[in-house]
Amino acid sequence: MQHTILRSDFNFPGQKSVYHGKVRDVYNIDDKYLLMVVTDRISAFDVVLPRGIPFKGQVLNQIAAKFLDATKDIVPNWKIATPDPSVTIGYICKPYPVEMIVRAYLTGSSWRTYKAGARKVCGIPIPDGMKEHQRLPEPIITPTTKAEHGHHDEDITRDEIITRGLIPEGEYNLIEKYAMEVFLKGAEIARERGLILVDSKYEFGKKDGDIYLIDEITTPDSSRYFYADGYQERFEKGLPQKQLSKEFVREWLMANGFQGQKGQKVPEMTDQLVNEISERYIELYENITGDKFVKTDISDIAGRIEANCRSYLATL
Repeated sequence: MQHTILRSDFNFPGQKSVYHGKVRDVYNIDDKYLLMVVTDRISAFDVVLPRGIPFKGQVLNQIAAKFLDATKDIVPNWKIATPDPSVTIGYICKPYPVEMIVRAYLTGSSWRTYKAGARKVCGIPIPDGMKEHQRLPEPIITPTTKAEHGHHDEDITRDEIITRGLIPEGEYNLIEKYAMEVFLKGAEIARERGLILVDSKYEFGKKDGDIYLIDEITTPDSSRYFYADGYQERFEKGLPQKQLSKEFVREWLMANGFQGQKGQKVPEMTDQLVNEISERYIELYENITGDKFVKTDISDIAGRIEANCRSYLATL
């Protein structure tokens, strides 16, 4: 089995704190910068699975870096540099308490809601008679609250966000505009690569009075992709779509009796399954970026990350 990084515990110069999220370890440097280590942890149904996925951190970090660079003409973002294949350093921003999900197709949780009889998602009406994986008349924005650790994110409407004072109306309108424009840019890039960007999650924050795009964007952890080739035929026959996203991990868990409910046990992850997931992540990287994935030396991931980050931090 190849090496993975499941947790980091560095002590960098100027370090104020470290936060271990579901997948990322985030270091506060001098209350000015965030150093984000993207580990090889994988989560589903708000549960971190017991095995790491080789090269997953590198894949996610490098895809996010490419898309942050590709959309910085639309909205400023937090990224300053990627000193290591699994690390991004950027500005500290105050996050908004809402995640913006842009959906172009009726898939995943929105389909499950629709199938159960609902005809609105986050207050947005969805036409009758739609089928799973069908393209929506136009992309919609379905925000969710950012849940505390151990809780599920919850759908919320635009009006609720504003009336509850979570985000002022003017700022929310701008965030919606940015989210849609970044999604459309991502969809355009995906289309050029023979992929369909189905849906994607974005997070925003504020720095010096300005709105910034933060965290990762357009990765397989935050987005769902279908292959364009064969989409229509599969849709017409009612077949599952061939997709590049984390949904296949969720489907494997559900097929093995796990949906993150109390008392349920995570099924055993075999070496073969772990390697298959790793290959799917690498496949997505190569498809969405058009670049060959170059595997970084993983003989001592922690040592490599620490050396690269210390060297870069000395230049700030």
